[in-house]
Amino acid sequence: MATVEMVMPSMGESIMEGTILTWLKKEGEYIEQDDSVLEVATDKVDTEVPATHSGTLKKILIQEGEVAKVGHPIAIIEQESPSNGAYSSTEKEEANTKTEVVIEKKAGTTGMAPELSAKKEKSPGSRFYSPLVRNIAKEEGISDKELESVPGTGKEGRVTKKDILAYLNKRSDTPQTQSTVSTVKTPSVPIEVRPGDEVIEMDRMRKMIAGRMLESRQISAHVTSFVEADVTPIVHWRDGFKESYKKREGESLTYTPIFIEAVAQAIKDYPMINVSVKGDKIIRRREINIGMAVALSNGNLIVPVIKNADQLSLLGLSKKVNELADKARNNKLSADELSDGTYTISNIGSFGNVLGTPIIMQPQVAIMALGAIIKKPSVIETPTGDAIGIRSKMYLSHSYDHRVVDGALGGMFVKRVAEILESFDTARSI
Repeated sequence: MATVEMVMPSMGESIMEGTILTWLKKEGEYIEQDDSVLEVATDKVDTEVPATHSGTLKKILIQEGEVAKVGHPIAIIEQESPSNGAYSSTEKEEANTKTEVVIEKKAGTTGMAPELSAKKEKSPGSRFYSPLVRNIAKEEGISDKELESVPGTGKEGRVTKKDILAYLNKRSDTPQTQSTVSTVKTPSVPIEVRPGDEVIEMDRMRKMIAGRMLESRQISAHVTSFVEADVTPIVHWRDGFKESYKKREGESLTYTPIFIEAVAQAIKDYPMINVSVKGDKIIRRREINIGMAVALSNGNLIVPVIKNADQLSLLGLSKKVNELADKARNNKLSADELSDGTYTISNIGSFGNVLGTPIIMQPQVAIMALGAIIKKPSVIETPTGDAIGIRSKMYLSHSYDHRVVDGALGGMFVKRVAEILESFDTARSI
């Protein structure tokens, strides 16, 4: 029998530790590769961790409620023969060394100590709270004393994500719900509820979206420019490939990866769009990380991010778009997949909308709304003179922060995106 160490996996570039919430498997229990073994919490997300190899869970090294560093052992697996997930002593040493280097680098830039606590995170009372629950409580203005009163359904009375969200929904019915979180501001005029009206409580995500949108309007001086693009060649190209692509890849070929490719290329031509503002400093981002707004079935919105979009092929972008959209709709996005965006697109055309004035995702300085593709009669220039023809056209709406993006740059950028779309190479394949 060989024993291998199961290590704490990476859950994002900026996440260096996670709290063990629940072990889903017991010591002595056999686990298959990809079985969910434990549930881990960070300050942004709760997620299940799968087994990277099969075997018997011989020993649990990090107990529930304790903090584990990324790359450090959390359990011992006993198996008949080593598998791809096994770590030799040399590999383990190299992995730990790399992890320590990352931790030291992060510590140097953020002021954090390289040694991370492995103690249980408890309140002044006796109960343990995960980082996610702590973060929700902080955002909603819940004090430690009030948090102690939240009923917990988890192991040993632990407050889960569902518990605190359910508490917040009930809490909003009571006078004490004047939360300090930056959500929807109370109107300055009284609102009368008339007979027959339905009062619908906002869920936590809706309140967060509302708060962030208001905050963005207060931070950035929003200006919007519009350009109409002739995308007839793209429509014909997609029509020619979508069936074979669906059969080959088992998923749809949408317009979104084509739009993302064009935006990434335009950012390279106009890099001052890919910036953030910090005080009186402008930070020009090296990476081109494009967020794409995804509408959820409950009416809310979430924005997963495609990292280094400029380095992906059209096929790679298509696969990534479908992957992230599927994860978003099934609530399976990781914290890393929602972070570090430098520019955002919103496909309002999927709802039949022609124009929009999107609100900037902070701390970015620009966002583009993609309108519906509509067939229109248009003037076509030919060698023998102008003619009227049917063309597929769409509007691009570009909102930008006028503090650092002037009309010339904002207008030239959206025009460049339109030019890239109009010159799409229909001879390419995917």
